[in-house]
Amino acid sequence: MRYNPLGRTGLFVSELCLGTMTFGGSEGMWRQIGALQQAEAEQLVGQAVDAGINFIDTADVYSEGLSEQITGQALKNLKIPRDNIVVATKVFGQTGPGPNGRGLTRSHILDGVKASLKRLQLDHIDLYQVHGFDPATPIDETLRALDQLVRHGHVRYVGVSNWAAWQIMKALGMSERLGLARFESLQAYYSVAGRDLERELIPMLQSEGVGLMVWSPLAGGFLSGKYRRDAQGQAEEGSRRIAFDFPPVNKDKAWDCIDAMRPIAEAKGVSVARVALAWLLHQPQVTSVIVGAKRPEQLADNLQAAQVALSAEELGQINAASGLAPEYPGWMFERQGEYRRNQVAAAVPRNT
Repeated sequence: MRYNPLGRTGLFVSELCLGTMTFGGSEGMWRQIGALQQAEAEQLVGQAVDAGINFIDTADVYSEGLSEQITGQALKNLKIPRDNIVVATKVFGQTGPGPNGRGLTRSHILDGVKASLKRLQLDHIDLYQVHGFDPATPIDETLRALDQLVRHGHVRYVGVSNWAAWQIMKALGMSERLGLARFESLQAYYSVAGRDLERELIPMLQSEGVGLMVWSPLAGGFLSGKYRRDAQGQAEEGSRRIAFDFPPVNKDKAWDCIDAMRPIAEAKGVSVARVALAWLLHQPQVTSVIVGAKRPEQLADNLQAAQVALSAEELGQINAASGLAPEYPGWMFERQGEYRRNQVAAAVPRNT
């Protein structure tokens, strides 16, 4: 297991992160995703920690708070030293009645962190992330509330999830101007079958030194290898996508990706899922890939992705099947900037 710095911080997190969305499964959508109870969840947490994972991600809305509660109890029951684990959770979604029971207001954030700390049985949260964009709350109100949590020691670092590049840049500029704690990470959807964030978000992350946590790296299970084009996209019984078809996937494109990865997986004697995860781990901007599971054997397979080395030729084959179509202004940047890029590449560094 490799460990990467989170954004511009000195905090190192494992390249694989245990996601806990499968913990709890109270009702509705959450039960479709996973309904692991305390003993089953503890088995996965222990398995992940034994494999070198030091990073766990949850959210206050997962199973209506049950995920946080089970995660916190698991850490306590397994007697995992607090300094050995990095705990991330999120705030934004509906957690209470009335019009103010959600969003990124000062009120909801301050109430949310107290409730999360209680459920997790912790005195601080390592990474507190805003779970979505709130069009009703000024960004500076959100940033000031998060900064207050950092200054009071309830939170060590703050991050963002599911925002656009321009929104994150606006927030980073405000944080710098106002002297507030800044977003150190973005949690975003990224997979072989969904590379949209490469257009705007990844260049922004590289420019600003913001880390990237990947959610749904197997495109909601579509890249698990259970799906075949000749089976009209039907997966084996028990697949999450049968009941919860999310995130949206261009299935024709995804099948092309699976067709490209399957021979590579077979040649290496590994699963297609492992190759899909390994592809992400080879992307330089990725800090950590969140893996979730319902069964120990499923988690074991995902953990082995860290051991899969893909050659330049194999990466090229996957990229050829999964690459984004040219889009403006990207194709204009490529055309107009070629000469200057070559100048930079050919320049001889000065001695310092």
